[in-house]
Amino acid sequence: MSRVDDKFRQRVFRVVGMIPKSHVMTYGQIAAYCGAAWAAWEVGQIAHFGKTDLPWQRVVSKNGRLANGYPGGRDGHKADLEAEGIEVSEDYVVNVGELLWQPPANNP
Repeated sequence: MSRVDDKFRQRVFRVVGMIPKSHVMTYGQIAAYCGAAWAAWEVGQIAHFGKTDLPWQRVVSKNGRLANGYPGGRDGHKADLEAEGIEVSEDYVVNVGELLWQPPANNP
């Protein structure tokens, strides 16, 4: 994770904390919004080692695929999203076209 600094991590935390219930954002979308479009992988690493009190269940891949590394694996990720009323397919995918949230235009 040395390619990003603490300011980037703090922006990621703020954005993830803003994602409304029953919506999702992608790793790449978060990275771009935080000023480093190339850093989608780093957002995933921040999710694994960052604050656990944030709604990380609302972060998915660009295709809506759930994360293997989520606590409890994709089944855990699916359960947490379904608890919010988000439909998850049998192949562990959500409809990003319907659920994608766009944060405010000004960067965090």
